[in-house]
Amino acid sequence: MQPSSENPNAKREAWESDEQTDRSSSSERVGFCRPPKATRFRKGISGNPKGRPKGSLNVATALMKALREKVVLNEGGKRKTVTKLEAAVKQLVNKAASGEISALKQLLELARDAETKQSVVSASQAPAFSEIDREVMEGILKRFEASDDHSGEAPNDDQSA
Repeated sequence: MQPSSENPNAKREAWESDEQTDRSSSSERVGFCRPPKATRFRKGISGNPKGRPKGSLNVATALMKALREKVVLNEGGKRKTVTKLEAAVKQLVNKAASGEISALKQLLELARDAETKQSVVSASQAPAFSEIDREVMEGILKRFEASDDHSGEAPNDDQSA
């Protein structure tokens, strides 16, 4: 079908008719959540072949790995092995104690963060059971005690004869 120059919609109509014949000839349905088979991922082929290589670390993991490494310190003439995190905290505390204002500010901020995290953890662990939980458990215990009392009674003479 050739689009005519007289009809401005002729090109669009020709395209739509070609699309309809293509769809009707193939048995596959294309639409929402049904991409054409030609554009789908092939089995065994990654959708992101140049993605992050296996075994590479993100920043948080690399930082934690570096902070857990051991170093040797001399304290009071004795050699002591500690993690890099512990060594860094000791240096920060020593600088703050010697009067460095910036080190003191950093230390106070770290202390506040640690205290906040500690209070959140202890608050979540403190109330193990609420009042409603206790009432439910007491009700269950009473039912068990009642069932134990009934099972301990002697059987009726009428049923044994």
